Amino acid sequence: MVETVNDNVTAAVFDASQIEELITVLNKSGLEAIGPVIRDDAVTYEPVSTAGDLPQGWHDNQAGGEYGLEYTDDERFFACGISPQSWKKYLFPPKQTLWDAKRKGKGFEIVKADESDVPQYAFLGVRPCELAAISIHDMVFDNGDFADAAYLARRKNALIIVVNCTRASGNCFCVSMGTGPAATGGYDLALTELGENGEHRFLVEAGSDRGAAIMAEMNTRPADETDIEAAGRAIDQVKNNMGRKMTKKARKALRKNLDHPRWDYVASRCLSCGNCTMVCPTCFCSTTRDLTGLDGQTAERQRIWDSCFTMDFSYIHGGTIRRKTGSRYRQWITHKLSYWHEQFGVSGCTGCGRCITWCPAKIDITEEARAIAGKAGKGE
Repeated sequence: MVETVNDNVTAAVFDASQIEELITVLNKSGLEAIGPVIRDDAVTYEPVSTAGDLPQGWHDNQAGGEYGLEYTDDERFFACGISPQSWKKYLFPPKQTLWDAKRKGKGFEIVKADESDVPQYAFLGVRPCELAAISIHDMVFDNGDFADAAYLARRKNALIIVVNCTRASGNCFCVSMGTGPAATGGYDLALTELGENGEHRFLVEAGSDRGAAIMAEMNTRPADETDIEAAGRAIDQVKNNMGRKMTKKARKALRKNLDHPRWDYVASRCLSCGNCTMVCPTCFCSTTRDLTGLDGQTAERQRIWDSCFTMDFSYIHGGTIRRKTGSRYRQWITHKLSYWHEQFGVSGCTGCGRCITWCPAKIDITEEARAIAGKAGKGE
């Protein structure tokens, strides 16, 4: 989805106060900047018009089933980790009208949704694990004859500005999934926020011609060796402070242990609430519903998010296939960590830790994978 950048584009640096300038440049380019903001005591991704909208100074505290924010003297704009929501709500909306129909004579005339009329977004603050999730959705929805035209239109228009992580949250495990804490490609711009020795600045790298054009509109200086080394140290520190780790044995162990007693243990705790699938940046289960106007003159078909944790999701004529909570959890984690490889060539988990944070029963996907694989503790 991202064009190859020219070879002569190099890293540059701009002062932290110029984040306002970046937002202005995005707006002048006809893009609506979407970034992290604080709403209802949580970080969420919403439109940002000024640097003051960003959560500067705020830190998140995440653990199993726990999330909280605290204000600190940290001057960084992007010190908060991932939010309850992911960027998929803009690329794969929770509710989407597939077509409308109006009464015409004895039948209906169907009008498909206008897939060309999509917003022009600039996603500011995409984490590397979230970028990996977006790339997975690219494979899911750009699949040849069955490609999702609306998704592709939104994806094509979106400018991706990654922020490499310089602070780890308690439930992060991107290192063990190979998705972070630094992005390696697939972005238009990549920022690394630096704050050593009282000098608050951003290292910026262009990953596409489109990103280079945005970068050229800003007043920057070439990055020197000191800037590059500072960014490397910040990222290495995050690598060494991951809150979780996924066992390398998950892929094979899960498919070989479909009758493991651990599934019953999980079922005794799981509420089947579906929180894990709703916050997951890669889950894409959906269903459709048809709505008819009370006067019988109009009809509409919608696609809405669904979850494999609901009883009705596996319902076919004759009943529900996965009746027990344990079988539904097994379906989710085994698909995510094992069978996804056969479908898409990568894991369906990017290590963001959302499912751990927002599980009211404090179920930890890394812990369950280790238990199935025969390991205990936080190690492999």
